[in-house]
Amino acid sequence: MSETLQRPGPLMVDVSGTALSREDEQLLAHPAVGSAIIFTRNYEDPAQLAELTAAMRRARPNLLIVADQEGGRVQRFRDHFTRVVPMRAIGALAARDQAAGLHAAREIGWLLATELAQVGVDMPLAPVVDLDYGASTVIGDRAFSGDAATVGALAQALGEGLRDAGSASTAKHFPGHGYVVADSHAELPVDERDRTDLAEDMAPYGALIKHGLDSLMMAHVRYPAVDDLPASLSPRWINEILRGDYGFDGCVFCDDLSMGGAAAIGDFAERARRAQQAGCDYLPICNDRAAALALLDVVRIDDDASAARRQALHTRCGRLEQPARPLAENARWQNAVALNAQLADGYNDGR
Repeated sequence: MSETLQRPGPLMVDVSGTALSREDEQLLAHPAVGSAIIFTRNYEDPAQLAELTAAMRRARPNLLIVADQEGGRVQRFRDHFTRVVPMRAIGALAARDQAAGLHAAREIGWLLATELAQVGVDMPLAPVVDLDYGASTVIGDRAFSGDAATVGALAQALGEGLRDAGSASTAKHFPGHGYVVADSHAELPVDERDRTDLAEDMAPYGALIKHGLDSLMMAHVRYPAVDDLPASLSPRWINEILRGDYGFDGCVFCDDLSMGGAAAIGDFAERARRAQQAGCDYLPICNDRAAALALLDVVRIDDDASAARRQALHTRCGRLEQPARPLAENARWQNAVALNAQLADGYNDGR
């Protein structure tokens, strides 16, 4: 197999069920694919999910396997996993006691990544770094806080926990999704603010990048004062501002190309072309197998710089050797679960 075929491609795809079909195996093995995302439909129990991810890696050994496992309402696996609190609960704790909030963020990050590692999932696609303006229902309690400094500090701490567990951070959704009311899953939101007014939303990213942020995900939001294209498909936002002004050299995930926020910009081939031209390294295409198959021969796999960033992220997610003893006997896990329960009690009581 050539070096080009061995390195991870730009497409992030999904699989159909709880076990691999022959079509799934062929899709994962294609050189245009480099990552796969797991959904609730792919999960029955931890043993089944561990076998599924192992089968996925037999089909494609260098596959990056991810899941939206942020905590709160965005948690694809619930039964037999810790039901992690919304990030707003950690932000509320930090508002009362900053040191306690930072500790909680670090331990919850470790908990999320550790439980995913047990079943062969590399990354939780977290944390959300959007500011909570009280307007966006799609963000809402997924955000730590409305204060930029608090969000940046808690996101950094959660990322440290992820790294402790052999995982990596994906800060989202750059440059900020929290101000707009519209849900980019269904339509293309428009944020009319200029770049000066966006500075608070972007401040946490600047802090995270200075500390070596692993990856981030772009927002399917249009900011017409900066560019007419959505940030996720914009060379101005990615190449000029993110890579140029901020000096970010990590992996850039486009948000899902099948979302309504991307559908406003042409067909799937046009969206993929624009995303790669803009500087996205990973192009998720979810819940649309026909579109994923159609893009296999459309996306570029010869961009060496982008491939190197993908490989660097894969390497950073070097799966740590899992302990022989059950996770339930791990003292750090026990303490993290207890801490999460305390956070949940306080959050439900309005504290």
